Amino acid sequence: MKFTLIIDENCEEEVVVYARGKSKFTEELADFVKSNTPELIGYSGKSIVKLALSEVFAFTVEEGKVFAATAQGKLCVQKRLYQIEEMLDARFVKINQSCIVNVGQIERFEATFGGSLMVVLKNGYRDYVSRRQMKTVKERLGIRK
Repeated sequence: MKFTLIIDENCEEEVVVYARGKSKFTEELADFVKSNTPELIGYSGKSIVKLALSEVFAFTVEEGKVFAATAQGKLCVQKRLYQIEEMLDARFVKINQSCIVNVGQIERFEATFGGSLMVVLKNGYRDYVSRRQMKTVKERLGIRK
């Protein structure tokens, strides 16, 4: 049996298994992967939606509630922002105290007259990168001074 592990911070985590057939081992492996995959549930009115992290543009805090911005709109998430941050991988970066963005959904950065940096996402959402998080954002994106 061969084993290959490829570590790439910019890719979505995926497990691919080539097997000759189903076995107890393949079933246990599938159960293990499913049980260790983070799941988030979003709420919109009476709708309950399972969130795929690749489809989330950003997680924001508004009026004390955490929302996930997706292509379908804003969905309320019943977790704290720090709990969501612990679940996320390298595809996400915290840009300020109340916002975590999906790096793959960043369209551009804009410099403001005050010297701060604004991130613009593909869905049009805009938010400022705080001075405290500037170093982390630059490191995650591979930007140097």
